[in-house]
Amino acid sequence: MALSLVSSVSYIKSSNQFHCCFSLRKERLEFDRLLLWSSHKKNHSSIRFSKRTFSQRFVVKMSASTLPMNLGKAKKVWIWTECKEVMTVAVERGWNTFIFSSDNRELSDEWSSIALMDTLFIEEKKVIDGTGNVVASVFEVSTPEELRNLKIENELAENIVLDFLDWKSIPAENLVAALQGSEKTVFAISNTPSEAKLFLEALEHGLGGIILKSEDVKAVLDLKEYFDKRNEESDTLSLTEATITRVLMVGMGDRVCVDLCSLMRPGEGLLVGSFARGLFLVHSECLESNYIESRPFRVNAGPVHAYVAVPGGKTCYLSELRTGREVIVVDQKGKQRTAVVGRVKIEKRPLILVEAKLSAKEEETVFSIILQNAETVALVTPHQVNSSGKTAVPVTSLKPGDQVLIRLQGGARHTGIEIQEFIVEN
Repeated sequence: MALSLVSSVSYIKSSNQFHCCFSLRKERLEFDRLLLWSSHKKNHSSIRFSKRTFSQRFVVKMSASTLPMNLGKAKKVWIWTECKEVMTVAVERGWNTFIFSSDNRELSDEWSSIALMDTLFIEEKKVIDGTGNVVASVFEVSTPEELRNLKIENELAENIVLDFLDWKSIPAENLVAALQGSEKTVFAISNTPSEAKLFLEALEHGLGGIILKSEDVKAVLDLKEYFDKRNEESDTLSLTEATITRVLMVGMGDRVCVDLCSLMRPGEGLLVGSFARGLFLVHSECLESNYIESRPFRVNAGPVHAYVAVPGGKTCYLSELRTGREVIVVDQKGKQRTAVVGRVKIEKRPLILVEAKLSAKEEETVFSIILQNAETVALVTPHQVNSSGKTAVPVTSLKPGDQVLIRLQGGARHTGIEIQEFIVEN
């Protein structure tokens, strides 16, 4: 999996102090496509450097924040605001390119004296930099006909800015489809993070960037949170092999089935465990069974008390999952992605306790999970199971000595957030 690395450092001068803000991004160049449901049935299976002079000595690298997408191109973000608080929050989070109206150069000069930034000015049908060079061409689009008649490849500028007078009349999918194959970087002006998300994700590819036009600090914070969640997908989680030491029937309990809005492939599942210190990779129901047809969107995850991994390095209880909440889907190699919960079912079912250790030492920490005692419930293994090619073992076949995968992490948690605290869990 190819990765590109982008880093940025921002400095803000306030009174007599400088505040340094560092950001680091790993961008994944492509996502694997999900297998279609039918396949389960059939196969079973610029950066620019601002040149200004300050009395203080410091060096700052300007950067645009990026979002990993299928095309492997960095998604750019420009900020259009007249609010100083919005500017400060944006710079602190690594967004350093700001747009001003052509008659607002005084504000541009004021802000440039307290934060090193890349300043652009929007005029009729173009965006220029401080020296008058055309950075982007601007088009107002209000109807589908105007979109179809766009000839952006005829423009000399390498960036295109689209201003939708009524973006709801032109679905984001239609926009991306009309501009696919273009060598230009296309920006859409967005007033809210939700609008920006539509433009960035439409048809999996999205546009090359967005211009967030807002006077609301929360809009910047929400957009940054969205970027952070998506950037998590470029990180591979470290999974550890553990050896099953005990399998025991424990009676009845309330079991949680998690149905996602995404299909899962063989080897993928959710990280679940009785203790946050070690989460087991519970396989989805995408594999064929002699008892029931596959459900590649479902994970029979465990009882209501169990922890499940969610974005942001957090956990929550399975009983807390709701429609619309996000969870982390992980595969056998630790590759992760986010998925939206579509439905949660809690039903009373027979349960089985599974315990594992990293080694056979008596004092070794015990990791445990409770699952429904059913053939369709399985744990992901480090290697293929025999010659079957399957990557998971049903709990009904699990026995001491079998190898499974777990995710090791800090055990102490407060509202799902890992904390440094002494804790004993049994």
